[in-house]
Amino acid sequence: MSKLVAIVGRPNVGKSTLFNRLTGTRQAIVSDVAGTTRDRQYGKCEWGGKEFSIVDTGGWVVNPDDIFEEEIRKQVILATEEADVILFLVDVKNGVTDLDSEVAQILRQANMPVILCANKTDSNEDRYGSAEFYSLGLGDPYCVSAATGAGTGDLLDQILEKFGPDLDDESGEETIPRFSVVGRPNVGKSSIINAFIGEDRHIVTNIAGTTRDSILTRYNKFGFDFFLVDTAGIRKKNKVNEDLEFYSVMRSIRAIEYSDVCILLIDATRGIEGQDMNIVQIIQRNGKGLVVVVNKWDLVEDKSKEAVTFFENAIRERMAPFTNFPIVFASALTKQRIFKVLEVANAVYDNRCRRVSTSKLNEEMLPLIEAYPPPSIKGKYIKIKYCAQIPDVRVPSFVFYANLPQYIKEPYKRFLENKIRERWNFEGTPINIYIRQK
Repeated sequence: MSKLVAIVGRPNVGKSTLFNRLTGTRQAIVSDVAGTTRDRQYGKCEWGGKEFSIVDTGGWVVNPDDIFEEEIRKQVILATEEADVILFLVDVKNGVTDLDSEVAQILRQANMPVILCANKTDSNEDRYGSAEFYSLGLGDPYCVSAATGAGTGDLLDQILEKFGPDLDDESGEETIPRFSVVGRPNVGKSSIINAFIGEDRHIVTNIAGTTRDSILTRYNKFGFDFFLVDTAGIRKKNKVNEDLEFYSVMRSIRAIEYSDVCILLIDATRGIEGQDMNIVQIIQRNGKGLVVVVNKWDLVEDKSKEAVTFFENAIRERMAPFTNFPIVFASALTKQRIFKVLEVANAVYDNRCRRVSTSKLNEEMLPLIEAYPPPSIKGKYIKIKYCAQIPDVRVPSFVFYANLPQYIKEPYKRFLENKIRERWNFEGTPINIYIRQK
């Protein structure tokens, strides 16, 4: 594992802005509203030829009354326990507050390096105000401006100095598959990821819209190695009435675009709804693998085989014509069939990477095409003489060479796709069929 830096501090001091600045992304949502960040947000930072991980946390609140503030405080404590270096962010505009002093007292007792960072130092006059932070007893404050990037180079040098020379190289992470957990709000996405990893890493409440960012977590257990992405619930456009929720939905859609397999959660107590179909369309448009998980199965009274079959048929009927995907009935609360969800998602990723040799493909498909050729049009007979799988593409894609490709219609393409699926296992992944001029 690479080294990890945790950015902590009271609410609204610019932690997410600094996170975006150091990672060179816009991964974390930034707003003037205190308490915008709720879950831990992980990212990568590269400086001086070295790479390390960085985590953004919610604002640290002592003795909270709000349900979110209590959960945020737990997340901050978990992040500091994981981190190798803590970056304590304070606001030079406001000076030392009582909350800063209380957080500093906790950090002084932590047995790890702490870097004091005075943010919002936008001018030389602001630098004079940073002197009062010496009273926190955490050493020299580094004056930075997360908004403009001033002083961040010296800060990164100090972080590398705290790490020492033994930074690990994890350049292979780009090849690790990504599984995104998607669905409507409040179907249990964060709960099921917590059940996967065996710890309360993601904030879970009964309030729809708790998760705002798309949270990345690496799962490296039981022979598996992939990234799990928890996303915000995707609601209908006319119900998205907050700026923050709009950005959250956009991050969720972007998470789908960058994933390999999407685990779609459906609420067993409500069944498949119109918004579930909208999410499926986003997944299909982006050519991603699909696993449907019927969550909260423990709350369903009728668990008979007939009920399961009825539920499966209803889901496949709504999602037609793409019906070749696995369905798992699970419960994040009781952890029923949780491990099977990961096994099935991993199998779908393997199917997505499946390659069929050209000789085997022609051996199987050409006799079928000869027995069931494309229908003739205007007295012209269409002949397909050769086929191959296109290499090095994300979605399994097959090209068929014909004398009159313009006359082959969509129904015959679906026929070819179904025959390919009958002979090779491409369950859960879409297939592209192309017809080219011979």
